[in-house]
Amino acid sequence: MSEPADRTAPPVEPSGEGRVSVVGTAHISEASVEEVESRIAEDRPDIVAVELDEGRYRQMQGEEPDDLDASDLLKGNTVFQFLAYWMLSYVQNRMGDQFDVEPGADMMAAIDTAEEHGIGVALVDRDIQQTIQRFWARMTVSEKLQMVGGLAFGITDSRVVGIMIGLIVGLLAGPALALFGGTVGITETVYLRAASAAFLGLATALLVEQLAGFVVDGDTRLAVTLGSGLTVGVVGGGMLGIADGLLMSFLGGFTITLIGSLALGLTGGLVVGLLAALLIGLRGSTEPEAAGVGEMDVEELTDADVVTVMIEEFRQFSPGGAEALIDERDAYIAHQLVGLRQAGYDVLAVVGAGHRKGIEGYLAAPETLPPMDSLVGEQKASRLPWGKIIGVVLSVAFITFFILLAMAGVQDGFLLRLFGAWFLINAVFAAGFAKLAGARWSSAGVGGAVAWMTSINPALAPGWFAGYAELRHLSVNIGDISRLNELLSDETKPLGEIVSEMFDVPMFKLIMVVALTNIGSIIASILFVSYVLPQFGAELGGVDGISQLMIDGARNSAELIWRTVT
Repeated sequence: MSEPADRTAPPVEPSGEGRVSVVGTAHISEASVEEVESRIAEDRPDIVAVELDEGRYRQMQGEEPDDLDASDLLKGNTVFQFLAYWMLSYVQNRMGDQFDVEPGADMMAAIDTAEEHGIGVALVDRDIQQTIQRFWARMTVSEKLQMVGGLAFGITDSRVVGIMIGLIVGLLAGPALALFGGTVGITETVYLRAASAAFLGLATALLVEQLAGFVVDGDTRLAVTLGSGLTVGVVGGGMLGIADGLLMSFLGGFTITLIGSLALGLTGGLVVGLLAALLIGLRGSTEPEAAGVGEMDVEELTDADVVTVMIEEFRQFSPGGAEALIDERDAYIAHQLVGLRQAGYDVLAVVGAGHRKGIEGYLAAPETLPPMDSLVGEQKASRLPWGKIIGVVLSVAFITFFILLAMAGVQDGFLLRLFGAWFLINAVFAAGFAKLAGARWSSAGVGGAVAWMTSINPALAPGWFAGYAELRHLSVNIGDISRLNELLSDETKPLGEIVSEMFDVPMFKLIMVVALTNIGSIIASILFVSYVLPQFGAELGGVDGISQLMIDGARNSAELIWRTVT
């Protein structure tokens, strides 16, 4: 039996025989607003049911958003679910700006008109947090990557996308060059010149950035900083080798190789990133019109055929996501409407046009409705928890590595130095990247202190710990999303200023602290395996020597266990 929905206006008595009429609207259409107002005024139903949940209703009423619980925001996939929700919210807001209509104006018109006529209002949609969680859980890994990537390419400045691509490529290429550069002719001299260029370029960029702030701002300041740093680095460091002697005096060959290979990798990566930015820019405008919306009359969005095409396209992209985002909500809303009808109310339901067909099908045959219990609650992923499995395997492998070396007779001092290097490089990068995101020193310190442990287990993350510490000093709420949308929609401010102001929004700052702390730990792990571990391995005879020690350690461990058992 379906239960009647909660009502937000003074309750009314049922008029007798229950019935439900459904109006399908476009959430960004002015004509939809007018249609809703006229239908309510003409039909005078007992209840106006709207496609809203309690949280969205309160937000649209201008009530103060609730603070978010840290345990909800930081655990598991919740961060990614939030990002998906924010991106979808941003796209809808941009479409509303395009057509000069506030997103959700149709629902607000239904509520306001109902209240004007003394008609009860029912909120019949599923809680948005449950919908987003189930939507994310139903999508495959490839679908998630495609969705986030597609949205990012749709709403992000091409230069930012290009820089991010370049950094990723460079951080992967740097260690590869250090390990295999000799096979392609990269000598110690090349590493030294690259390190010299990096040192001079960075020092120049930092100096110019401070001085340029007195003269220019925004994108001009950024261009002057990067241009001067690049010029001095390439000419003074790479071509003339001005800083070669200084680096050789204070740094060893290993450090020079590390810095030089990273500089070469990042330089090549940024070239790739600039080419990617150029290609993205050639795709044209990144406004919603580019996705085809601008080519369509907004009023056609209420046409059944157009909506059906849009839904089917999304269903082909992600069948599981469409089920959670569309089909389950059709059934949930229909449950609520059937409950109101069974209670004897005359109901006018105002829903998005994409839901109308499914809801009307269930209203005509309520016996086909799935059980309400199957539509609510947290969706458990049916796939194997590969992240946890990999995390356990890596943790066991890491511990086994140290145990076998110890059992092979490797001196405690060597193992202590190896562990110290692992701890130090993880702490420096995790804490450094957290500080780069604007974290307090205490929060960055927490992330750095646990990074050695969390980096060997993907099921944990140092960013969670840094995030919890940072949240003690932040007040995060859903209203931050509106502020972020406003900043991203501001076309009058330079990119640098927008990014700076985004870091002033508590929710964005928290997400960046979590993300960059984790990224710092990942980079540290890559650098340790690529640079540090080979240096320590040389003391044990290289790969062959370590392999033999592992075998000896396994043999000694087996003998010890056998003696203990027998």
